[in-house]
Amino acid sequence: MNFFKRAWLNLTAKKGRSILLVLVTSAIMLFVLAGLLIRNAADTATSNAKKSVGATVTLSANREAAFKKMRSSTSTSKSSRPKLTTSPVKLSDAKKITKLSNVASYNATVSTSANAKGFDTISTSNSSTGGGMKGMGGSSSSGTGDISITGVTNTSSVSTFESSSSKITKGRGITASDEGTNNVVIESELAKEDSLSVGDTIKLKATTGDKKTYTMKIVGVYKASSSASTQQGPGSTDVSNSVYTSYTFANTVKGSKYKNTADSVTFDISDPAKVSSVKTSGKQLINTSKYSLSTDDSSYQTVKSSMNNVKSFADKIVWLVAIAGTIILALIVILMIRERRYEIGVLLSLGESRWKIVAQFFVEMVMVLIVSVVLAGFGGKFVGNKLGDQLVSQQTTTATTTTSSTSQQGQPGGGGAPSGNTGGSRPSGNMPGGGQNGGTASATAKTDLDINVTVMDLVELGGFGLAIMFLSIMLASGGILRLQPKKVLID
Repeated sequence: MNFFKRAWLNLTAKKGRSILLVLVTSAIMLFVLAGLLIRNAADTATSNAKKSVGATVTLSANREAAFKKMRSSTSTSKSSRPKLTTSPVKLSDAKKITKLSNVASYNATVSTSANAKGFDTISTSNSSTGGGMKGMGGSSSSGTGDISITGVTNTSSVSTFESSSSKITKGRGITASDEGTNNVVIESELAKEDSLSVGDTIKLKATTGDKKTYTMKIVGVYKASSSASTQQGPGSTDVSNSVYTSYTFANTVKGSKYKNTADSVTFDISDPAKVSSVKTSGKQLINTSKYSLSTDDSSYQTVKSSMNNVKSFADKIVWLVAIAGTIILALIVILMIRERRYEIGVLLSLGESRWKIVAQFFVEMVMVLIVSVVLAGFGGKFVGNKLGDQLVSQQTTTATTTTSSTSQQGQPGGGGAPSGNTGGSRPSGNMPGGGQNGGTASATAKTDLDINVTVMDLVELGGFGLAIMFLSIMLASGGILRLQPKKVLID
């Protein structure tokens, strides 16, 4: 009788032991499969993060070089007060960078201010001076306007809109087609206080130059984040007084010398992993003494770090279960062999080779493994989802806490720049109501593991199972090789 047939007869004859082996092996395979599924899903999530979360490169004035120039002028001439002079970004230089590979789109940002004319702005004060109130436009005493203007190429590329901190509630946002127009998007509270809607017009008066008055057409209304903080202090303005226009109009308000320039230009990178190479290539196209390139792939790095931690934990699950499973199965096989010493002695006395006896035990365990892999395949998705959700939840909480802590350290009170001035690497990234950190937290919160059992997963599980079975049989078969048929039968 060949050892394959003996293996089958042995398993069917001793059903209780066979069922016990199937249950133990299924439990081991279940957790190995869960670890494999989580690891593979983490790889997929990291890959998908390249498409779902953003990475940017921002072209702006080189402030470090400007400070050095200011200090050098101070040392040579102490008769006048030093002045920091920065250069606006020429759009012609920015368009050179847009031609680089992996640059998907760009957004030019220009920040300025104007005074409201013919409608009321929203004025706030702290509790020591009274509550909020509505005030007539044009009453700013700080030299800056009471309406904060953020000129952009597309509002959809602004970080607050990307992270859904701000949302268009009526009409539409600013797009590239608005270049050269006086179209404007206003905040919903300002629209409500002045009974303004899409299609209406408002007037803004420049605070510099000839102080010209511009008639603006409202094309959209947006809702700022409910967590937006109102700025306090001289020159501050409520977030509801922030409006969005095309960058061309913002430049017009600032003056003719700012034509075809921007405060900063942000480039969206299609592959976050290539952000460093884009920055390196971009530096070769610009005057680095005037401009600087800064990168922001924090959302991608946060997701990548979280998924790497999940993947690392999943790898540990696989190896710990594999090692423990090998030891457990080896002990079971050793006990099984001790019970079958007489059977082994008879087979040896009949001339059966030792390797065929070992092969019989291995075939028996492989038959058990096949059934166990099938059972593990049914339960693997459920266990993988539960473990994966727990791991992602833990990593998301950790990442969000870290991000919030960093935000609070960088900006005391969680506020932004007065009058909507930008200073971060994202357009309007420091405006009240959201910004980079909001986008990162949002991206992290949306990260999910898509766990599915595929044929390749079962094949990989079977490979792990065969390795575990082989090691178990080898560890347990040492005694078989030393057995003498005569001694076994006498005993």
